[in-house]
Amino acid sequence: MATAAAPSFSTDQVAAFVEVARLGSLRAAAGALHLTEQGLRSRLLVLEERLGVELYRKQRGPKRVGPITEQGRRFLPHARAFLEHARQLAEATGTEPVQREITVAASQYLILYVLIDAVRRFHAAFPGFRVRLSNRTEREIEQALLEDPEITLGVAAPYETSADLEYRHLFSMDWSLIAPPRHPLLRRRKLTLADLSDVPLILFERGSTGRQHVMDAFHGAGLSLRVDMETTNTEIIVRMVEAGLGLSIVPLMASGEVTRGRRVGVRSLGSRIRPIHSGVLLRREAPLAPAARAFVDFLMP
Repeated sequence: MATAAAPSFSTDQVAAFVEVARLGSLRAAAGALHLTEQGLRSRLLVLEERLGVELYRKQRGPKRVGPITEQGRRFLPHARAFLEHARQLAEATGTEPVQREITVAASQYLILYVLIDAVRRFHAAFPGFRVRLSNRTEREIEQALLEDPEITLGVAAPYETSADLEYRHLFSMDWSLIAPPRHPLLRRRKLTLADLSDVPLILFERGSTGRQHVMDAFHGAGLSLRVDMETTNTEIIVRMVEAGLGLSIVPLMASGEVTRGRRVGVRSLGSRIRPIHSGVLLRREAPLAPAARAFVDFLMP
C-alpha cells in the first residue's frame, strides 16, 4: 500500500517560524535573520501551505496575545527538533562550519562577580571564539536551555535541575548576615537563625534559588521570617543595607569582593543555611560545539 508523501519544506522556512515564535514579532525575527519582513512572511506562507495549517496570526490582536496560533504552538517543538537534526546531519557530512560564537545564559550575580572576568580571560586565550552573555533568572535559564536553541549553555545556581539537563559543579557559597556597621547582631557571640526571625530582612525575589534556601532553613527550624523588602540581585541588596533599610542574608564569594569597600558589616552563618552550589547547565547528551566545549573546560576548576 502506498504511503502518503511527506510535506516538503526547507530549513530556512522552519527557521523563520522558530524565530517568530522566539522573538514574538515578524519585524524582530526578520532582523535576526537579516531578511526583509516581506521575505520572512513569504517563507512562512510557503511553510503554512506545505503543512496545511495556519502557524501565525495575520491580524494584529491584543498585545497580550502572541503571534503563534494553537497549531503553531503544537508544531514548535517539532520545528526545533527538525532544525537540530538538520544541523547534526550537516556536521556529520562535514558541511557545517565550526561554530565560533556561543550564547551563555547566566544569573546577574554570576555575570557580575564571575563571568565578566572569565569571558575576558577566555577571549584572550581563545581569540577565535566569542562568548555572548545573556542575563536570566535561574528558572529562565533552565527554560531557555529546554526551549531556545540559541542558548548554548547556562551558568546558574539551580535549586533543582531538570532531568533533561546536566549539571557540572563549579563552586559553592556559604551564607552571611550583612548589616549596617556596629549593628548589635554583628557582635553577638553566637548568632542563630532565631536571632533573625523578627528583624526586617531584605531577601531575593520569590521563586529564586537563594530565597528558597533561606525559607527552607527557617521553616526547617520552625521559625518565621519578617521580609520587608525583596529584590533581584545582591548589588541592590548591599546598597539597601548601606542605606539602613534593613538587614539581609546573602551568599557571598569567598574572596569577599561583593562587600569589599562597602559600608556594611558581615557575619558568617556557617552551615545554618544550605550552601548555594553554582555550576554549568548543559542539555543532556547533546554534543558540544568546539567553542562551547573550550569555554566549559576553561571554567572548570
